[in-house]
Amino acid sequence: MSVARLSTEDNNRESKKAKRGASLVLGFSDENKIRTIQPNDDTLVVTLRIGGFDVKRVLVDQGTVVEVMYPDLYRGLNLKPEDLTAYDSPLVSFEGKTVTLRGQIRLPIQTDLDVVEVDFIIVDAYSPYTAIVARPWLHALEAISSTLHQKVKYPSKGQVKEIVGNQTMARQCMVAAISRRPNVKPSTSTGNSL
Repeated sequence: MSVARLSTEDNNRESKKAKRGASLVLGFSDENKIRTIQPNDDTLVVTLRIGGFDVKRVLVDQGTVVEVMYPDLYRGLNLKPEDLTAYDSPLVSFEGKTVTLRGQIRLPIQTDLDVVEVDFIIVDAYSPYTAIVARPWLHALEAISSTLHQKVKYPSKGQVKEIVGNQTMARQCMVAAISRRPNVKPSTSTGNSL
């Protein structure tokens, strides 16, 4: 009987050790879709604290290799040309056009109590987004993102934290981008209008 008791105590100690040293598993389940509009095709648009300010309309894009900042945010943060460093690598838009760059700046992005510094490329072009955060930010935060679940998850002090996307804002950005396209012609309909 004492052998079994000793064995149980050893198992409890091993279990506690395993829990202390266990790494967190980041993932998504159907429960993570509960407060989302489904089905969805939405981009993942979040609010982040960048350079000490809460910034809305930030696109999370794991397919992009650089963080991008657009003119609205550049002006909103009161950045000046002397705050920027040179960035001489060309950047090409989805349309295949070379984009005019103002330079780059290193700024902190705060999520809850975690702060990650990233280099933003300042792009002189229109976008419905204020910024794009990309793989460098996701990797520095050790985060994973899901457009289906409209969330970013990352480990922090032994817990899994979440940043929740804003589907309404994502859809407004999509409408703004589509209505801004130069080749879009208004449709002529003979039916009832919506």
